[in-house]
Amino acid sequence: MADTTSAAITRLTLTDFRNYERLDLEFSEPLVALVGNNGLGKTNILEAISFLTAGRGLRRAPFADIARVSGSGNWAVSAVLEADGLETRIGTGFTANEPGRRVRIDGEDVKSSERLLDYMRILWLVPAMDGLFTGPAGDRRRFLDRLTLSIDPGHGRRVSDFEKALRQRNRLLEHGGSDSYLSAIERQVAELGTAVSIARHETVSLLGETLKVQAEAGLPFPTASLTLEGAFETATVGMSASDREDHYLELLREGRGRDRAAGRTLMGPHLSDLEVRHVAKAMPASRSSTGEQKALLVGLILAHADLTAAVSGMNPVLLLDEIAAHLDPNRRAALFSRLASLGLQAFMTGTDELLFKDMPEGSQVFRLSDGRVEPLPPAD
Repeated sequence: MADTTSAAITRLTLTDFRNYERLDLEFSEPLVALVGNNGLGKTNILEAISFLTAGRGLRRAPFADIARVSGSGNWAVSAVLEADGLETRIGTGFTANEPGRRVRIDGEDVKSSERLLDYMRILWLVPAMDGLFTGPAGDRRRFLDRLTLSIDPGHGRRVSDFEKALRQRNRLLEHGGSDSYLSAIERQVAELGTAVSIARHETVSLLGETLKVQAEAGLPFPTASLTLEGAFETATVGMSASDREDHYLELLREGRGRDRAAGRTLMGPHLSDLEVRHVAKAMPASRSSTGEQKALLVGLILAHADLTAAVSGMNPVLLLDEIAAHLDPNRRAALFSRLASLGLQAFMTGTDELLFKDMPEGSQVFRLSDGRVEPLPPAD
């Protein structure tokens, strides 16, 4: 992908973040492994990096909970990015008793974390996602929305506004809002919900095509097929955007009595589900073995990295927490080789450096122990 830009973090600084009072790390290679026993703060470093993009970070934790326990209640993350030979300094942080986090780019405050998407896209795969295929539909919607955000920077705001409009409609129904007020908010719900649904469908379609291409490359990861399912999708299949919006608006009007009784809106893309299937076995991913589900997720993330680069023109940074332990040696070696060929920066964690022995020459390995993070010398 000669036409893509690869943004790489060359320096990362944490202040009062989780268990770190102060941490300064420098990175000089695209593939980075953080190794050490559990509970030492490997995932905390990945979480810090995840705040260098839009959203709530890979743990979705309340900002106040991220501050170091014995600290001031504030925390900060800053980084130096290098892309096409140019450096950009980005940072984010939280001050106790303030409503949200602040973001700065080259020393200037910016209004929204969405601006960070202009400089870097970040994707992650963490152990909490291991139950993605068997867990609640809401987890899969958030997963799909995160995938969509990396190729459509406006999607996060769109989803947030849609959810806000839904809450307003539910309150109006509960408190006996007038028809005129309900009609106005339902117009917003229909417009935003239709836009959210269309963006999700586009991501599913593009990612499906990318997965087919990846399968042809012969990688040892099972191929997944994706579909967006739900009553709203069934009711609006084949409709144009305007017809879909009008139909949704009519469904909302007709469903007021039912929704008032239920205390929530019972129709719309907020109830849609991402259906994932194991292609070779012709079965839902939820019925695959734990190992195959992990391999399906890895294949999805690798395909999405390809798609992100193709659509945005930027190779994403990947955060892969405890990635190596659940892959057999063949798949581990294939993963490292594929990451190197993608030309992106990836941060991985594990408990043993031997899990990363097949990483390409020049990769960096850091060991965590006794509150320190130290680089290991290159392997012979």
